[in-house]
Amino acid sequence: MARNKEGLVLLLDVGPTMHRALQEVKNVCTTLLRKKLVFHRSDEVGVVLFGTKETHNDLARELGGYKHVLVKHDIKVVDEETKDALENLPRGTAPGDFLDAIVVGLDMLIKRFGDTKAKQRLCLITDAQHLLRDPPQGTKEDQVDTIADQMKKHDIKMDCIVFRESGVQHNSVMDENDRLLYHFRDRSVAKVVQVDTPTALLGALKTRNVLPVTIFRGDLEVSSTFKIKVWAYKKTSEEKFPTLKKYSDKAPPSDQFASHEVKVDYEYKSILEPDTVVPPDQRIKGYLYGPQVVPISSAEWEAVKFKPEKGVKLLGFADRSSIPRSYFMKDVNSFVPEPGNTKAIVAVSALARAMQEMNKVAILRCVWRQNQANVAFGVLTPNISSVNNVPDSFYFNILPFAEDIRDFPFRSFSSLPPSSQPTEEQQEAADNLVKMLDLAPPGREEILRPDFTPNPMLERFYSYLDLKSKQPDANPPPLDSCLRRITEPDPDVINYRAPLIQNLGKSFELKENPKATAADGQAKKPEDPYAEKARAIEVLFPSTEKVGKIGDVNPVKDFEAMLAERSSSIWVQKAIEEMKKYTTNLVQNSLQGDYYEKALECFVALRKACIIEQEPEEYNQFVTKLYERLKKVDDVVKFFQLLSSKNVLLICKEEAPDSDVTEEMARSFFMKTEISSE
Repeated sequence: MARNKEGLVLLLDVGPTMHRALQEVKNVCTTLLRKKLVFHRSDEVGVVLFGTKETHNDLARELGGYKHVLVKHDIKVVDEETKDALENLPRGTAPGDFLDAIVVGLDMLIKRFGDTKAKQRLCLITDAQHLLRDPPQGTKEDQVDTIADQMKKHDIKMDCIVFRESGVQHNSVMDENDRLLYHFRDRSVAKVVQVDTPTALLGALKTRNVLPVTIFRGDLEVSSTFKIKVWAYKKTSEEKFPTLKKYSDKAPPSDQFASHEVKVDYEYKSILEPDTVVPPDQRIKGYLYGPQVVPISSAEWEAVKFKPEKGVKLLGFADRSSIPRSYFMKDVNSFVPEPGNTKAIVAVSALARAMQEMNKVAILRCVWRQNQANVAFGVLTPNISSVNNVPDSFYFNILPFAEDIRDFPFRSFSSLPPSSQPTEEQQEAADNLVKMLDLAPPGREEILRPDFTPNPMLERFYSYLDLKSKQPDANPPPLDSCLRRITEPDPDVINYRAPLIQNLGKSFELKENPKATAADGQAKKPEDPYAEKARAIEVLFPSTEKVGKIGDVNPVKDFEAMLAERSSSIWVQKAIEEMKKYTTNLVQNSLQGDYYEKALECFVALRKACIIEQEPEEYNQFVTKLYERLKKVDDVVKFFQLLSSKNVLLICKEEAPDSDVTEEMARSFFMKTEISSE
């Protein structure tokens, strides 16, 4: 087995106390297998159930014991059969012994992979509420030590997820079981997490393991004579959707070695001679500089680029309060001392603890690799470890340059007249709303912790991808209830606190503007006060009612609401078509450009949506056809020049892989509109 592949055994507790959670256990394990089918198709997975009525495993046959442990699926390359093993998990009738299950899973991995250097992992999901059987010899702690020794010998790791819903009363059995699981952690062979909600269970199991790859290895240069060996890793990084690729079905089904790849070739032709292909040595990139285009060759561009030396240098220290949290950009990196380097560990620890004591942060200049085209400036924040065998480290955040900062000043509420200030009643109502929706109430675990909250869009994507593989014409299913709790307020809390929300609506009651009159000069009738209160509540909790068309009041908002409605696969396409029609009408019916600003906002929203929904051709063809149809109208050409000045170009390949338009082609299209207008 290759080193970059993984062997995994799922150890799932199906005993009586786990019955209510079996659906969530199935969901999280199925998501793990779906991601392996996308990213790691060669990984091997086995499934072991414990707490079952039946007993079926090699150790029970060979040695006896190990009762109520069922090997549901042997370790094999992940496929549909592996997923089928998770369907209809049995409701076990016996108490589950997780130590027996761990030994069975360990035995399966050792027999399958032996002494190879393959990555091997156990994943245990249990509530650990049942009394474990006493071992034939020694204590349960001795048994854990024996198992941990074997895991270390074969380099096998384990993830332990303990799922207990809030309200479960702890007893001595649970305390003993928790102590045994944490003993695995203390032996450095396992990671243990405890969760109390189905949503947290979905996020507790890392369904896709990303290898820790350093972005920098070298010296943290404090001065020319004082350098600390450090490694830098990514601490947080946004998980992207898998890249959709173009595949061809022209290859014969019998050809097992067909790649089905689609190769795209581009030809550049002159506007003056449409039949003549322009070779690469006769093409050059240009940049708009006022009304002219300044050509710059690739050699000149390379000469202009700043090419600093690789390295990380300390520029100085600053008060932590002087760096606003809003200045942090991009991903977070972690600086750790070079592993095994005692001097580096001590130096990093001394520096981090001094900064922590003085409430300081460090400002660094970073060039991660040789010939890097840019320099990063950032802030280094101390991270003092609370675990004995984990050294102190730093967190690193990129800081903005002056050009990166967007300064939008707003008036302070304190500067407004008393009539515009909230009353005590209004302030109290708002305070009560914040308390009502507190995600970390006293005496309870925090809800929606980032560590245990999965991305609902990614989860929904993988679920739909799996469904489409079986039913090509299937529509997206409704959002799972666990994921809905991430995207919407808890309905139980909203219903329970309905009077409080109504009180908030009363406190901010809408009133008639006495200056507003009807068209016939008569004063407008005041609306139903209950309707006014309902509208105030609607601001806080928007309705999920479908928006069927784009209106004139706020077309961008209507368009985004239509995109958010995904009850069928045609709804996004309908939203795009509606926006195209509305935008076309704005451009055509604009008198001396009076609708151009509104049309520009619609173009920006449509372009953004087509990138997100991976429909670049919809936008590019729309813009191209609209221009070809209206290019002889002077005002319309001016509108396209406005698009160009605002950098609202055609969608190029760099923004959407499915686009057939290069960045050069996108810019040249608007250059063509400028030439034609002259």
